[in-house]
Amino acid sequence: MSSMAASKTSTAKPAILKAGLAAFTSLGYETATVEEIRRKAGVSNGSFFHFFPNKQALAVTLFVEALRQYHTAMMAALASDVSAEAGIARLVSTHVEWVVAHRDEALFLFEQSRSGWIAQARDEQSVANRELRGAIEAWREPLAAAGDLAPMSADMFVSQIIGPAQIFCRAWLSGRESEDPRIQLDALIACAVRAVRAR
Repeated sequence: MSSMAASKTSTAKPAILKAGLAAFTSLGYETATVEEIRRKAGVSNGSFFHFFPNKQALAVTLFVEALRQYHTAMMAALASDVSAEAGIARLVSTHVEWVVAHRDEALFLFEQSRSGWIAQARDEQSVANRELRGAIEAWREPLAAAGDLAPMSADMFVSQIIGPAQIFCRAWLSGRESEDPRIQLDALIACAVRAVRAR
C-alpha cells in the first residue's frame, strides 16, 4: 500500500465516526443513511464498508466508544483518599462537565435506550458498567463502613448521585432547558450530598 493510500485509510475511520455521530444526532438513527454518512465523511462506499458492515455496526461502535469515554472520565474523578463530600462533588461535576463538553456524544449515548440496535451493544455495555460500578464501590465501601455514607446498594447509590444531574442534563440536551446545566452544579451537588450522606 502506498503512503498516500495508507494516509487516506488512517483518516477514513475517524471521519466516518464523526460523520456518523453528526448524522445520528441531527437526523436520528432511522433517518440517517449510509450514503449520507459516507458523503459527510468524504469517503467511498468501499472505505465505509471496509470498517463497518452496516449502519448498525457504526452505531454500536459510536455507542461503546462514547460510553467508555464517559466512564473513563467518571473513574478518573475518584481516588481512594477522596472524602465522601469531595467524591460526591467530583462525580456530579464530572458528569455535568462531560455532557457539556461532549454534547453530541452525550445526546447519542443517553437517548439510545429504546433503539432496536442497542441490543448489539449490551454485552460491552454491561462490562463497562461493571467496571464503573467497581471503581465507585472501591471508593464508596470504606466510607460507608466508616459511617460517612448511608448504607445502600451500589445501584441505588449511583442513581442518587447521578440521577438528578442526568435528568437536568437530558432536558438541556433535548432543548427543553436552555440554561447551561453547569449553572446549577452547586444545587445538584447539594442534592446528591443530602441523598447519600449518613444522617
